Amino acid sequence: MKRRILDGAFLDRLDAASLLLKNPMTGYFGGGRKARSYGNTVEFADFREYFPGDDIRRIDWNVYARFEKYFIRLFTDERQMHNHILIDLSGSMACGEPEKAQAALRIAAAFGYLSVSAMDRVTFKLLKGNKAEDIGITVYNKDSFYRAAQFLEDVEFEGETDLEEAIVNIENPGYDDGLTIIISDFLTESNWKKAVDFLTFKRREVLMIQVLSPDELYPNFDGRVHMIDAESISFDDPKNMRMRVTRKMVEAYQRAFDDYEKELIDFCASREATFFTVSSDDPIEKVIFGKGAEVELIK
Repeated sequence: MKRRILDGAFLDRLDAASLLLKNPMTGYFGGGRKARSYGNTVEFADFREYFPGDDIRRIDWNVYARFEKYFIRLFTDERQMHNHILIDLSGSMACGEPEKAQAALRIAAAFGYLSVSAMDRVTFKLLKGNKAEDIGITVYNKDSFYRAAQFLEDVEFEGETDLEEAIVNIENPGYDDGLTIIISDFLTESNWKKAVDFLTFKRREVLMIQVLSPDELYPNFDGRVHMIDAESISFDDPKNMRMRVTRKMVEAYQRAFDDYEKELIDFCASREATFFTVSSDDPIEKVIFGKGAEVELIK
């Protein structure tokens, strides 16, 4: 099933934005973000005491006149970040009205486009089963981004995804060099917490975006319904069930949902990861530029 991700108006809005990472991180590719190391840019960062072998041209003679000790000036280094965007391809993402899968792909494309606009590299990975598949396109400029977006338009959402296994077993997850974005509905029994711990151990900045349909956020069912699990293999699958939905059941669902959301939020906060929930019918501008997203508009 082909899903249209990009259009002219969408790209025009993204052209006015810049992806803003919360923390400076080390990278290796010479891009446009401030790193923890020091380098040769013109932006002053700090002083340190002179050691034999240092460039004497960096000695600050005004400081020497005050303290009668040699100090050199340090400047910020700018490195390219390598951002990883992980998309959950489980069957449950293909549900909802509007479809969660379509929203997830547009969010992934938006963050990818903003990353490239900020001169960062991007890797898109597809989470399916217990694996994270690289789409095979290194995204480092607009042309490669458009090729990646065309590839994403043809991906299939089906089956189950083990978020823990898929993420923990990622080849080359990076270390202290960028942002990892996980886009999923997180309606899973897999241990997503271990996945977050793995990424934070790698000193990745983590952003978890939960995409849910309006019916999942604000259920309004009543009477007899046939509940079909999106990841079931047939109508006879025991995951499916027929039931009579009552108001008390809806209220119980809402309480359970609120408890799960709090668990997600609290755990991510404890790991200094960012988490927020969006509805599949939210405008992409609200998702990217709204409260909670680590993005700022460039005026």
